[in-house]
Amino acid sequence: MSKIRSQNTKVEILIFRELRKRKIYFQKHYKKILGCPDIALPRKKKAIFIDGDFWHGYQFLRLKKRLPKKYWLKKIEGNVKRDLRNRTQLKRAGWKILKIWEHEIANDFTKSMNKVINILGD
Repeated sequence: MSKIRSQNTKVEILIFRELRKRKIYFQKHYKKILGCPDIALPRKKKAIFIDGDFWHGYQFLRLKKRLPKKYWLKKIEGNVKRDLRNRTQLKRAGWKILKIWEHEIANDFTKSMNKVINILGD
């Protein structure tokens, strides 16, 4: 488990590279707000979260049946609740938020990149 990265994952690096190619300025892993978004434009109050499917509970109900230990169930359930709470507070503070799943980027990079560009360009 220690080999699993929480920052600078392959999909994050793909997005970061593309944004740099397009000369879009951004802050990565912005720690000054809740949830530490992967991409942030603090002056425009825009944040993008690139969530890993397993760690952030994509299709959590189906995942519940397959997880071997209660620890993982509790851990992922806690992550989902924390994410929801953080994003709700950011929205109340006036932040515009986009959440992209890891599998969305891997399956259709162009579509995901367009979502990112659209939110950052507004």
